[in-house]
Amino acid sequence: LVAQNLRDAGYALATCAEDADVILLNTCSVRELSEHKVWSALGRLQKQQRDDGVKRCVAVLGCMAERQAKELQTRAQNVDIVCGPSNLADLPDLLQRYFDGKRKQVHVQSATETTSKSGKASRRVDDEVVARLTRLDMTREPEQNAAQAFVRITRGCNKFCSFCVVPFTRGPEVHRSPAEIIDEVKRLCDSGVIEVTLLGQTINHYDYSAENKRVSFADLLWQLHEAVPELPRIRFLTSYPRDFDDATLEVMANASRICRYLHLPAQSGSDTMLKAMNRGYTVTEYLSLIERARHFMPDVSIAGDMITGFCGETDADHQASKQLLRDVGYKSLFIFKYSSRSGTVAHRRLSDDIPEAIKKDRIAELLTLQSKLGLSHHRSFIGNELEVLVESESKLKGNGGQLGWQQRRQDGEAANVPLIGRSRGDEIVAFSGPRTAIGTIVRVRAEDATPLSVKAALVPSSLDLLSENGN
Repeated sequence: LVAQNLRDAGYALATCAEDADVILLNTCSVRELSEHKVWSALGRLQKQQRDDGVKRCVAVLGCMAERQAKELQTRAQNVDIVCGPSNLADLPDLLQRYFDGKRKQVHVQSATETTSKSGKASRRVDDEVVARLTRLDMTREPEQNAAQAFVRITRGCNKFCSFCVVPFTRGPEVHRSPAEIIDEVKRLCDSGVIEVTLLGQTINHYDYSAENKRVSFADLLWQLHEAVPELPRIRFLTSYPRDFDDATLEVMANASRICRYLHLPAQSGSDTMLKAMNRGYTVTEYLSLIERARHFMPDVSIAGDMITGFCGETDADHQASKQLLRDVGYKSLFIFKYSSRSGTVAHRRLSDDIPEAIKKDRIAELLTLQSKLGLSHHRSFIGNELEVLVESESKLKGNGGQLGWQQRRQDGEAANVPLIGRSRGDEIVAFSGPRTAIGTIVRVRAEDATPLSVKAALVPSSLDLLSENGN
């Protein structure tokens, strides 16, 4: 979105940092490591400018810009522009002002006002901020020859999980109108996109009202499915377990082109930890959602997130999280060590009291367990055919590693290269085939599995279809 906005203002994308007049760092503040990487990148850029003697405009965008605007100005002397996520549509103007006067520009006006006199957050959405974000979302033109695209339908978060900084950097939930979303998806589909992923921090809480008419997330999914029948695949993420209703599950079950995939972060398998995290549900309620999802869609694939080492986490809490992994049987799981973030409730009121060594041991245990569960999940496909959207040629060579990419063929079969794609359930699928398959949907037969992927072979009829299409 930022790139298209700048192209519209007359900028062109450089091939490398050395050739650029402007260098943009788009940042995240969810974990401390994310911010460390930004400071390291700024240090490298500063050294590069000293070495080659060329002054380039350096801009820091996104959540870290919003959260650490003052520190970025004082600690990083080479940062010229600081722009928060609510103000990204203003970036062309900030750049123009910088080049006109070579003065630093800081624009981090938040989309929210927060007070805490009563201990509760009071939030107000600025209408002008909403308008700017809507304009930014609609600036993007479809990329040429792109098979996949992301469409943001909602921004911000109202949940205030005690560990999370996002509500303070992204502001409250702001929802785009169904008409805007459907129009963008139609334009993408007309340009050749065959898979659209809808995005939102807590996407199932999409709730748009205008002229006394309310559109829920389930309503939006069905409207989109019916309005763009030529679009083969619709995905969405990320879902918040609380308030995930059966109406959405029913739409998924009845809409053939909505992928059977749910990303449902649990964060812990302990009710004690979930309460301390202010997640708003219990383990029993979370498992009930999983059960309902599989009732509507027996073939649904479930991914999740888990935080280990949160404040006060006991060994019993950790064991409960391991049990949740077994009970759910995740396709894949993103596992993180707890990282205290200034400004959050956990940072103010709780003690980050779990030693680093214990955090490392616990994350290793969860990763080991999930490796076994992931392998079991992917093995269940062996012998079956899968519909796969081919994403790219694999960058990994050889046959090692957990992903298990197939080796390149011998010289006599040079037309085939190792490819990777995604099934409708978001399984990573590795197989060999022609480069011309990239950006198309093919059928493969699963032959083997790893903890993170399915290893497969192209079904002959898919090769015939590619040939018929001139590929």
